[in-house]
Amino acid sequence: WRTGLLGGADSAWLIRTIAYEHLVRVDPEWKEIIPNVAESFAVNADATEYTFKLREGHRWSDGQPYTVDDVMFWYEDVHLNKDLTPNRGVNPPTVERVDQTTFKVKFAKPNGLFLQVMAGGFNGSEYVRYPQHYLQQFHVKHNPDGVERLAREANADGWVRLFQTKGGAIPGTPYDARWQNKDLPTLHAWMLTTPYGEGTRVVAERNPFYFKVDAAGNQLPYLDRVAYDVAQDKEVLVLKALNGEIDMMDRHIGTLQNKAAFADNQQKGQYRFFEIVPSEMNNMVVFLNLTTKNPVLREIFRNKDFRIGLSHAINRQELLDVVYVGQGEPWQAAPRRETPFFNERLAKQYTEHDVRKANEALDRAFPRKDGDGFRLGPDGKRISFVVETTTAIDPTWVDAMNLVRDQWRRVGVEAQVKSEDRSLLITRTGANEHDAYVWKGDAGLKDAIQDPARYVPIDQGGSIAPAWAVWFHNPTGAGARAQPEEPPAETKRQMDLYREVQATFDEARQIALLKQILEIAADQFYCIGTTLMANSYGIVRNNFRNVPATMFGSGGPYINPAPTNPSQYFIDQ
Repeated sequence: WRTGLLGGADSAWLIRTIAYEHLVRVDPEWKEIIPNVAESFAVNADATEYTFKLREGHRWSDGQPYTVDDVMFWYEDVHLNKDLTPNRGVNPPTVERVDQTTFKVKFAKPNGLFLQVMAGGFNGSEYVRYPQHYLQQFHVKHNPDGVERLAREANADGWVRLFQTKGGAIPGTPYDARWQNKDLPTLHAWMLTTPYGEGTRVVAERNPFYFKVDAAGNQLPYLDRVAYDVAQDKEVLVLKALNGEIDMMDRHIGTLQNKAAFADNQQKGQYRFFEIVPSEMNNMVVFLNLTTKNPVLREIFRNKDFRIGLSHAINRQELLDVVYVGQGEPWQAAPRRETPFFNERLAKQYTEHDVRKANEALDRAFPRKDGDGFRLGPDGKRISFVVETTTAIDPTWVDAMNLVRDQWRRVGVEAQVKSEDRSLLITRTGANEHDAYVWKGDAGLKDAIQDPARYVPIDQGGSIAPAWAVWFHNPTGAGARAQPEEPPAETKRQMDLYREVQATFDEARQIALLKQILEIAADQFYCIGTTLMANSYGIVRNNFRNVPATMFGSGGPYINPAPTNPSQYFIDQ
């Protein structure tokens, strides 16, 4: 399987293709959570205790047994070790051994979303990635006399850094031992043979002890090798795909702007398309910070008529035509139609481009204007604010926001667009230091159950109102980057409903509760969406088989193509 990576920190594509082997996983249709490395699981009535049964005879890629000993090594010697895990998070797990193939994970408070988190591509690996027989030599508890000598020999600054380089990850860097240490045993279908960072290619080869077989009893994976060419530029990956040098890929290359070139070259390149239904529900959402530290802007932004007026002033069809190649439709920050909790009122309200309606709403809010036609705020000064953005996530945001800025000027509202480094933007929004910013509309599919921050302000990163989000998690504000602020009654009602979501394991109940949250979100109209993100695509060579024609795409719970079982992809000779 020939595919590609971008630069030296593209581990997400490695995880998406060869590393989705957690205790549990989502099925290809994203309908349920099913056992995987765990043979079975059970949950108690109040979702505080989860019991996992491992498979008899399961082995690491070096042939050594994988048992509860490995799980307990992670829990006791990594998770509970303050040098390796300084922050255990909120409501941390307690892990208890039952026997060599059975263990329990317990929580002090109900954790109804635990399995969903564990089945996500970027969470849940801790239970399956720490082989005790290999890693204990690098741990001070198990090798007190020799570990510092090993650290010196490896030029590592102490045993903690040695352990991180051999089996963990180095905080604040892209380093992950799963991709840099080829000696680390794995449970994945393919095991690393050429590490990331050594040359221009990463290679993984068949794991002879992989635990899955097909319906006829043939051991998986079908493919012997996965080879990733490491490119420094996205255009290099595009050219490789056009030339037929990539067998299957969507990451970095499957953009709307590239699709025409791929379509024109399809016959020559001998590939076909597969469709991806993205979890993102919006290309760009404008978040006016409802808890901004600027008291005048806070009063302005919290006026719902002001937000309604700005929304009607946006010509979303112009955005679609100029920026998004005509793909998509006007859409607020709302779940997609493919979800069981699609809310048409939330999705379509105030999306009509109507200058008259925009001015009527804005006149109800702030009717006075200065000599240049710009509206005046409650302090008698021109309403003016900065919308922060970044090109690191989506290079189209600056162009799209500049169009929106010009459309707002026509109804008397002045905004400036400021592009900045991604890390700076994340730092500022998390600390409640911004007035407004734009981000993509995440969590438009079933992932909204885990991440509803675009619909209820419970996450500082969602930035509807960071101070309300701090209050939700930490009412005292101790240690928080932003000061907490108690939200209004309607928002607190949403938060109470989401606490019920977190406390129940019943998915039907979770969906019903989320529908109530979305109804309140429609009433409150917290943030301003622009356009529905169109379906994406990937390319796959004509002789590369078992790739479904359509799959979901998500940055979290469904990390495509992982749930579609890449171990069953094969090449038709």
